[in-house]
Amino acid sequence: MSASMTREAALRIALAARELPGVSAAGLVTAIATKLGMPLTETKLAELTVSDLREILAGDHADENCVVGADSESLKAVVRLLWGEDVAHSALPPLDAYQDGDMPGSIRVACASNLGEELDGHFGSCERFLIYQVAPAELRLVAARPTLEADHAEDRNAARAQLIGDCQVVYVQSIGGPAAAKVVRAGVHPVKVARPGGARENLARLQQALTSPPPWLAKAMGVKAASLEKFAERVVEP
Repeated sequence: MSASMTREAALRIALAARELPGVSAAGLVTAIATKLGMPLTETKLAELTVSDLREILAGDHADENCVVGADSESLKAVVRLLWGEDVAHSALPPLDAYQDGDMPGSIRVACASNLGEELDGHFGSCERFLIYQVAPAELRLVAARPTLEADHAEDRNAARAQLIGDCQVVYVQSIGGPAAAKVVRAGVHPVKVARPGGARENLARLQQALTSPPPWLAKAMGVKAASLEKFAERVVEP
């Protein structure tokens, strides 16, 4: 996350935008930043009132009766999200301790996620990417990267690919062809998992593959490849 927005602020704004009809997360960032200034932080968001939000959504001359696409109770709920209340269901999971070099022979894997430590997201719409360091005998969550700022970029898919550019693999529920091409160009191999589930449970299966890797995984690891055949259904080919 860059200096323009903290990780926690990005999470709160992404959740708030979901509750506002016709308002994108990127648009809400711009509107709130105009009101509060950059960088956006959780401290600044805690200062917002319902009146502030009404003005942000409807203009500087909004009044109690103006139409902003949400009623007063909905606006109150959105403000509570911006304050950091009612977000426990989507809170970022705690990270494991990690320093470069801690896990020799490991690879870095991103998982598209919306809730907790679940692998339940689509590449182009997930709230965050969970970043894991994966070795045959060990698995650590080393980063959680909200996607809100990437969605503010001109090319959202390219920005999302850049966000996980230090990974060798990304697990998603789905990904479109053009987006997959951008991910592959960033040096990341996309893998589709049809059903949502725990990220660690899905990566445990990858851990088993590390001892006898298919060609695409072997290339990332710098080891001799095993057969790709049994993985073919799960791999999105470039």
